[in-house]
Amino acid sequence: MKVDITDLLLTEDKVVEQEVKTELTSFQSKLGEFPITKKAPFILHLENQEKKFLAVSGETDVVIAIPCDRCLEEVSVPLHLVIDKRFSLQEETAEEEADAEDMDYMKESALDVDRLIYDEILVNWPMKVLCRDDCKGICRKCGTNLNHGTCSCDQTEPDPRMAAIRDVFNQFKEV
Repeated sequence: MKVDITDLLLTEDKVVEQEVKTELTSFQSKLGEFPITKKAPFILHLENQEKKFLAVSGETDVVIAIPCDRCLEEVSVPLHLVIDKRFSLQEETAEEEADAEDMDYMKESALDVDRLIYDEILVNWPMKVLCRDDCKGICRKCGTNLNHGTCSCDQTEPDPRMAAIRDVFNQFKEV
């Protein structure tokens, strides 16, 4: 969703509060595409600070369906997003050009709220997602979800430290 901020940019020390709702339906990253199952509208607080900075703040909650890292079942993960950004409205100097990524949020006189939400989701993305603390995962051989039952695969794994000795025995094994 793009919010028109023309009046805000022209008036010094103007404060605007606006209810906005993100148009994002999914979160896409290098890990894949994850559907956003619940999103709440929120109050976006915008402030022109002496025609030098634009302060943007707000809070919202989203729920994203993410696969469990062990068994791959979808887990609804709630994320509380806090937006607190400050953008320069002045002409950029050479040093500030490194921070030009901040200007990706503003195109002319429109603020891209979806981009703000996307970046906050990216920052708050969980390191590990589990459906439950004692998730057993899936069988490495047949792919059976071990939370729902057992499989008939041989679950014993040889000690990897003994691999060299096992190779020697396999070389001299009688056929």
